[in-house]
Amino acid sequence: MTPTVTAGLPIREYILVALVSAAVTFLLTAVVRRFAIKAGAVAVPRARDVHVIPIPRMGGLAMYLGVVGGMALAHQLPVLRRAFEYSYDPVAVLIGGGVIVLIGALDDRFELDAWTKLAGQVMCAGILVLFGLQWVSFWVPWGGDGEALGQVLILDRNQGGLLAVLLVVVMVNAMNFVDGLDGLAGGLGFIAAAATCAFSLGLLASSGGDVGTYPPALIAATLAGACLGFLPHNFQPAKIFMGDSGSMMIGLMLAAASTSASGKINYTSFDATDVVALLSPLFVVAAVLFLPLLDLVMAVVRRTRRGESPFAADKMHLHHRLLEIGHSQRRAVLLIYLWAALLAFGAVAVTLFDTAAVFWITCAGLLIAALISMVPRLRSRNSQGAP
Repeated sequence: MTPTVTAGLPIREYILVALVSAAVTFLLTAVVRRFAIKAGAVAVPRARDVHVIPIPRMGGLAMYLGVVGGMALAHQLPVLRRAFEYSYDPVAVLIGGGVIVLIGALDDRFELDAWTKLAGQVMCAGILVLFGLQWVSFWVPWGGDGEALGQVLILDRNQGGLLAVLLVVVMVNAMNFVDGLDGLAGGLGFIAAAATCAFSLGLLASSGGDVGTYPPALIAATLAGACLGFLPHNFQPAKIFMGDSGSMMIGLMLAAASTSASGKINYTSFDATDVVALLSPLFVVAAVLFLPLLDLVMAVVRRTRRGESPFAADKMHLHHRLLEIGHSQRRAVLLIYLWAALLAFGAVAVTLFDTAAVFWITCAGLLIAALISMVPRLRSRNSQGAP
């Protein structure tokens, strides 16, 4: 039986951990920037790039150290230490994240080929699985009997491990693909991590203090803090890029937090007739990952149709299309933030508040975001049609 804690939600402790992660990342990014310049890890502008001057990368190293700082503080706090006492998930993230940051740092300096990076990503996902961070069960809306709606699929270790590896690899590459404008990947990482943390805290409250929900909230809180601390250095005009070391770490930690939160959820705490509650883990995971995954799928389809490798680079990502419409770099990034926040926090809100109200508010927000996104194109058409 999983232990439970009857005390109130440790929201202040999680905020403190996130702020420490942000502070450590912010302070160490300047040090890492100087190291990257000396090591030659500098992004020289290419045809598909948006920046026009060489900029150092490898910022993911500072972000990882920020995560380590936040985890170290959490281990010293009596309430959050439960995340380490009843689960190996945080340790798995520290080890797997450290390895993937090392692989990313090598790529930032030497530009590894795609297959080498893929092998490294699978290895890091395997590390998570070895520590027990994998899917155990998930609910599907079919196959129910009697009054039960749907059924819960119980996965064996091989199935759960393969699903976890697949999610890690997909998320790592999705975040890598979306990292194309100053501050874009960092901001999306912060939004996704904050939404995942909020969802995990909701699970903690609804489960009556189940300690199994402490690890995903901790993983998400430290990642949110690291992204927040890196953004001042990375927002346009960027002084440093996070590089593959940062984008791959964000993808791995988001996949780990999602798996830790949703892959081990106790479905017996839900009413069998509550469709939204039963689907909430899938809603949140899908919404949090929607934009990076959409960009990844569109890129793979687009490149394979041209007979190119799925890993071939181009300038047709979502952020590139916003720039073509007429948005500035900053406005394009802020618009993608808006879309991501509406989807992610809308999905989380569905699990916490009245479903109908959340649905209409989210739809209204998405409509406003769509109109704002199309403003430059509408202005262009009006100017062309004017006599």
